Amino acid sequence: MAHTPRELRLGTRGSQLALWQAHAVAAAVAERGGPPCRIVVIKTSGDMLADRPLSEAGGKRLFVKEIEDALLRNDVDLAVHSSKDMPAALPDGLAIAGVLPREDPLDAVVLPAGIRLEADATTDDLLALLGPTPHIGTGSVRRVAQLSRMFSGARFGAIRGNLDTRLRKLDAGDHDALVLAAAGLRRLGMASRITMTLPAGACVPAPGQGIVAIEIRADDEGVRQIVRGIDDADAGVALEAERALVEALGGGCQTPIGALASPVDAATIAIVAAVATLDGSRIIRASESGPRREAAAVGARAGRQLIAQGADVILAEAQTRA
Repeated sequence: MAHTPRELRLGTRGSQLALWQAHAVAAAVAERGGPPCRIVVIKTSGDMLADRPLSEAGGKRLFVKEIEDALLRNDVDLAVHSSKDMPAALPDGLAIAGVLPREDPLDAVVLPAGIRLEADATTDDLLALLGPTPHIGTGSVRRVAQLSRMFSGARFGAIRGNLDTRLRKLDAGDHDALVLAAAGLRRLGMASRITMTLPAGACVPAPGQGIVAIEIRADDEGVRQIVRGIDDADAGVALEAERALVEALGGGCQTPIGALASPVDAATIAIVAAVATLDGSRIIRASESGPRREAAAVGARAGRQLIAQGADVILAEAQTRA
């Protein structure tokens, strides 16, 4: 019989959004009658290299490695991550035991305070407002690769730091626009700053975007049972499909891969995916659907579709240039 711990030590980064995620998991566990959670803040390599673009600093595993190490050492009982920060292959001995309900997975355009678009504005309206050579702040090679097709004359600049810092720099005139995950803005009560969410047809979001993942030691049945009680089935199958696609492509974290899986109905899941060259000169797209119970296979098929069109060549080039 699995042992139920009296307290759960919950490992997390210390950023504003990471703490929101950790408290959300702790609250969900408490609502289901689970043990109290003690939040343990762990500084990651990514936090220590806050001034360098992610692609230069070595990719997004920087945001999970130290937390996973603490989990493997039994210093914490579970880890809470933005699932898009997690590499496709987890360290031996660790597993994703559950996820919270998915927030808006799309990318959002944020304009400086006071500059507005109509509620029904299109991407053409956005292009007209920003002009031919806007300066757009984003630290994501995936976003740059896809947005270069829409904003052919744009200059892209990496932007790091918490959301308050990024928005302050935008409002001070450092950028004409930011492109950020809508999920983070919504979760931190900043949805009013979203000028427009970009449809997946324009910019396919990062695999796992908007999903909070809970990682545990694979053999810890007591914690697994607690986490199972708060797991969201729809977000779980979507993440399974998206992670299988990334694994099929052999993709790391800082690669121009977009993927978005969505439940179609109670039995079916669909996925759309894209891989783009870093300069946006070529983009390859794929879509697949199939039974929810075969979510990983659906994602892997979409990955093979992309490879058949040359995605492996694009990703290899991206790795050498990163």
